[in-house]
Amino acid sequence: MTTRTDYFDFPYHIDGRGRTAETSEDDHIRDLIHQVLFTEPGERVNRPDFGCGVGQLVFMPNSDALAAATQFLVQGALTRWLDALIAVQRVDVLAQDNALTVTVVFTKRSTGEVRDERFLAPWRV
Repeated sequence: MTTRTDYFDFPYHIDGRGRTAETSEDDHIRDLIHQVLFTEPGERVNRPDFGCGVGQLVFMPNSDALAAATQFLVQGALTRWLDALIAVQRVDVLAQDNALTVTVVFTKRSTGEVRDERFLAPWRV
């Protein structure tokens, strides 16, 4: 079975054939979640309210309050911007030492498959 790739990979780059790199639907959705998480509001000229401002939280003291605020920000932003592609089931945020782990559990609307993706702050994916 051949897997179709109808999506540009993020970040944009040229593949080994000299063409725009493409990716699968699963990777595309992960890329979109990454963009929502790590784009600061005001960063995009034509869509200044896009993103959730999680990057600003890196400089705050790590605590349970920070984890709760991050959970609220992420859930709201993902629902707002990606609701046509995914149904967010839950967002788990764990504040531990100097790291913040954000786990997004969602259902892909195209297939009904439940998936989870994890992102770490300082931002390592």
